[in-house]
Amino acid sequence: MNKGIASKTSAFMMVFPFVLCFLLFWAIPVVVGIYASLHNWNLSSGNNGFVGLQNYIDILTPGSLYNEYFIVALKNTLLFVVISVPPLVIIALILALIIDQLPKRLKPLFRTIYFVSYSISVTAVSAIFLWLFNENGGFFNNLLVSSGILKEPISWLSQQPYAWVSVLIATVWWTIGFNMMLFINAIDEVDPSLYEAADLDGANFFAKFFYIILPQIRNVALFIVIMTVIASFNLYGQSKLITAGGPEQSTTSLTMNIQNTVMNMNQLGAGSAMAMLMGFIMLFITAAQYFMGRTKEKGGA
Repeated sequence: MNKGIASKTSAFMMVFPFVLCFLLFWAIPVVVGIYASLHNWNLSSGNNGFVGLQNYIDILTPGSLYNEYFIVALKNTLLFVVISVPPLVIIALILALIIDQLPKRLKPLFRTIYFVSYSISVTAVSAIFLWLFNENGGFFNNLLVSSGILKEPISWLSQQPYAWVSVLIATVWWTIGFNMMLFINAIDEVDPSLYEAADLDGANFFAKFFYIILPQIRNVALFIVIMTVIASFNLYGQSKLITAGGPEQSTTSLTMNIQNTVMNMNQLGAGSAMAMLMGFIMLFITAAQYFMGRTKEKGGA
């Protein structure tokens, strides 16, 4: 009896931290967000009553102020997802393959070198790239002008498409290490006997990659793509601190728009509705990616 109680208590204590974090950082915020989105909630005057789906209707009604801001921010966010996910996945995979070919004693060193940027705060990363891309005295402009490649400095932070290029480069440099580590761990799990059999057949590197490595890490690659899409969809710090959402709101993301609606316009209800819509869009995209990936896997099996 005592052993049974002790076993149940031990199991509960191991699960409790996860359940507590789940409730505090996901379940309760979602419930509060849904509740706020159904009310006319102003940060100055408080909760002004239940309005049902009116906040959602205002956001989705063409011509309304909320709709204009939301659609612009949604387009910007989707554009960033499209331009950022491929390099964040492909470059990470290439780095992982390169490191996998290094001598065993050098692998930890290069893993650390490429991963260390991921541990830096977005504020520090933004400060670095603000200096690099500064129009007046920035490193890149000084280098390009002094070498004769450019006659005049580029307005990296206040002109498109350079503003997106700046945010993209900063994001890739900052976060590439995380995806790289996941790919390295997946590649390390590939059965060595498969490589030995390929060597006996005279297979080159590309044959090994397409017929051994890629099929073996397919599930991890799908996970990385999904997580990268989610991370890119949550663009905030880089765009906020490097370009301030400009020029002309062209780099304003959905999260920036939600923050502006709540903190600057004091509309907690409308901001919560935008957050819920953003969550639904992310859920739809993630589910579509997952089922497309699983369908391809079954088709290739």
